[in-house]
Amino acid sequence: MTEALSSLDQTSALVDPDERRGGTGTTRFVLAKIGGALASLLLVIVLGFFLFRTLPGDPVRFMVRDRPTDPKMMAELREQMGVDKPLLQQFWDYFVGLLHGTMGDSYLQRRPVVDMIGERLWPTILLVGSATVLAIALGLWLGIRAGWRRGSRFDKGQTGLALTLWSVPQFWLGLMLLVATNGLFPSRGMHSPDAAPGFFSEGLDVLHHLVLPCVTLLVVFYAQYMLVMRSSLIGEMNSDYLTTARAKGLRDDLVRKRHAVPNALLPTVTLVFMQFGMVVSGAVSVEAVFSWPGLGQLLYEALRGPDLPVLQGVFVTLAGAVVLMNLLAELLYRVLDPRVRTA
Repeated sequence: MTEALSSLDQTSALVDPDERRGGTGTTRFVLAKIGGALASLLLVIVLGFFLFRTLPGDPVRFMVRDRPTDPKMMAELREQMGVDKPLLQQFWDYFVGLLHGTMGDSYLQRRPVVDMIGERLWPTILLVGSATVLAIALGLWLGIRAGWRRGSRFDKGQTGLALTLWSVPQFWLGLMLLVATNGLFPSRGMHSPDAAPGFFSEGLDVLHHLVLPCVTLLVVFYAQYMLVMRSSLIGEMNSDYLTTARAKGLRDDLVRKRHAVPNALLPTVTLVFMQFGMVVSGAVSVEAVFSWPGLGQLLYEALRGPDLPVLQGVFVTLAGAVVLMNLLAELLYRVLDPRVRTA
C-alpha cells in the first residue's frame, strides 16, 4: 500500500505544472463563459418583459374588439389575465413560471404559449437551417475561389455582388422576388390546400413553398460568409508555411486544399455561430412577408394585440438561441485555435 502511494506521488510529480494550469484554465474559461451566457439570458428576460409593457394598446380591449362591455366584466378579464397586478408582481410570476417551464397563456387564443411556440418552431428551423447550410456552402466555395484569384475579374465581380446583396434588407428583397417570379412559386404559407395526400407529395409541396423565403435569406447571408472567407484566405496566402509547401513541390491546388483553406476556415466557422442572431432576425421579417408559419409570423401576429405572453415567449426563445450559439462559438474557437488555449 505504501509502495503504491509512493509510486502515485512520483507519477503526479512528473506531470508538468503548465499542463495542470492548462486544465484548470480551461475549466475556468468554460465556467466563465457559461456564467456570462446565463447572465445575458437573465438580462434578456428582464428587458423583454418590461420592453413589451411599453407597447401601445390594451390587450383586454383588443379581446372584446371595442364591443360594448360591462366594466365589471372588463375588470374580471384583467384579473384573469393578471394585468391588474403591480408590474413587479407580474414579472415575478412570469419569472417563476419560466423556471417551471411555462410561459403563461396567450391572451387571444387562450392556449399555453409553450405549445404555440412548439408548433411554430420546426417551420422556422426548416427555413433557417436550409438557408444557413446553403449560404455556408455557396459562400465558402465562392470565397475560396475569389480569394485565391485575388484581383481577377471573378474576384472583383463576386466581391461587388456580395457587398451589394449584403446591404439589401431581407423584407425588400423578398418583395422583389415575389414580383420577379410572378406566381412561379407559392407566395404564402407552407402547404397548399389542394396538395395531394402522401409523404412524398406533401414533402414536395413544402419544398415548393420553401423556395422563395429560403432564397431570400440565402442570397443575403451567403455574401457575408463569402466576404469573410475571401478575406481570411487572402490573409493566409503570404504565410511561410505555404511557401514551404510550394518549395516541396506541391501543386498549387494541393497547397490551397491541404494548407491554406483549413487555416482560413477558422474565422468563418466561428462566424456561423456568432451571426446566428442576424439570421434569426432576418427570418422574422421574411416569415412575415411570405406568411411562413414560423416563430417570426407568430411574433408578427402577436404584435397586433399586443399578446404579451406570446411576445415574451417568442422573444426569450429566439434570444436564448442566440445566446447559446454565441456560447458555442466562443467554446469552439478555443478548441479550434491552439493560440487561444495557450493565451
